[in-house]
Amino acid sequence: MMEENLSGQWAGDLAALRRQLRPDANFDILERRLWIGGREAYFYHVTGFVSDINVQRILQFFLGLGPEQIPGTAEEFLARDTAFGSVQLETSVDKLVTAVLSGLGILLVEGYRSGLVFDIRNYPSRGVQEPDKDRVLRGSRDGFSETIIANTALIRRRIRDPRLRLEIFQVGTASRTDIALVYVEGRVQEPLLQKIRKRLQTVQVDALTMNQESLAECLYTHRWYNPFPKFKYTERPDTAAACLLEGNLVILVDNSPAAMVLPSSVFDIAEAADDYYFPPITGTYLRITRILTALVALFLIPVYLLLMQNTHWLPEALSFIRPAENVNVPLVFQILILELAVDGLRLASVNTPSMLSTPLSIIAGIVMGDFSVQSGWFNSEIMLYMAFVTVANYTQTSYELGYAIKFLRLLLVVLTSLFNVWGFGLGMAVMALAIVTNKTIAGTSYLYPLIPFRWREVKNRFFRPRLSHRYPEPDADSRRGKSC
Repeated sequence: MMEENLSGQWAGDLAALRRQLRPDANFDILERRLWIGGREAYFYHVTGFVSDINVQRILQFFLGLGPEQIPGTAEEFLARDTAFGSVQLETSVDKLVTAVLSGLGILLVEGYRSGLVFDIRNYPSRGVQEPDKDRVLRGSRDGFSETIIANTALIRRRIRDPRLRLEIFQVGTASRTDIALVYVEGRVQEPLLQKIRKRLQTVQVDALTMNQESLAECLYTHRWYNPFPKFKYTERPDTAAACLLEGNLVILVDNSPAAMVLPSSVFDIAEAADDYYFPPITGTYLRITRILTALVALFLIPVYLLLMQNTHWLPEALSFIRPAENVNVPLVFQILILELAVDGLRLASVNTPSMLSTPLSIIAGIVMGDFSVQSGWFNSEIMLYMAFVTVANYTQTSYELGYAIKFLRLLLVVLTSLFNVWGFGLGMAVMALAIVTNKTIAGTSYLYPLIPFRWREVKNRFFRPRLSHRYPEPDADSRRGKSC
């Protein structure tokens, strides 16, 4: 479809713009008729997206111009008579329409073949309060919001390097969602930058209905069945800034408070900001605790089920872990029911009004806990272990990584119940295959620096290093031990 441009024919240009904007059918798209130096002009904007004070100032300024102040071309008009911060010329009708729908204001003046685009956006947004998911014990208390301009400003505030680059793209035939690609020139891996930039320019999608998740599925379309996350998500500007300084790319999606960090290995995704807001010894303790807790959350229930199916393996010292009561429900079904019940309670807590959160806690803790044991449905031992596993899952900063651990745990449980020790071994093999064959979006190993093995980087992953102020090498083998 050929792009339509302004022709300089006043009636035709107005008709082309009105045909798409339909100010007569949309109450929030305002069309203001003006007379500027004896010439007819129209100003378009979306109410609620712009600053009313800036609109008033623009209109007052142009209404005060005389005929002698109106030059013959839009370029001269822009150079002489537009004393505003961000103004540019645009000839494409489609781009002018997109500008209006994005919150910009456009001015069409009779006789000009270009429209003037004013950046007077003032999106409705919430504050930059600390995100609920990425809380820290110590450190910055601000977080990203749903406005992309505010989010880029939070990053720019932390990185005052002139090499910080923020490229803007629009993705989605219908939504035309603003996407910001953020990186530090000279630190980012150039092949990765070119690859992501090309994908953003060529992605074919109708709309990013689910914001960054829709974009993630467009950028990484392979192996959807692998549960391990391909991107690191953060709602903290300090974490995003630290990742940028380590040579990563950050993608911001308008209407989403989460930033995508790439490429991301499993060690990148498992990191937390608290590791770096405390001294190295404390940060190392927190990091090792998180890793060990994740391993226990993955293997505790499957190993317990395996031992209960082979009680003759238990030494006398561990005989106390056998269930004390005989219940009517087989152990594997108890585990599966509780796994589903935990997620059901999580969904219920999300959708429960705050005023009803206390009754929900009472029902979950007393009725579904104590009474379910007394009724003969569940063993008290399996309730205890499932409670620990549920809490352990919350130690992960990434929801996606927590659910990957859950899915693998369920796989181990099912295979162990069906094939005993051979099923457990098969589940371990499937799990190892899933994580080893997984790749980052840059094509590097998901387990770097374990594969390929780099002792110095492995040490930095498990033991929090002192914060380095050196510039990273942009052509380094892969991810470094870093503070993001």
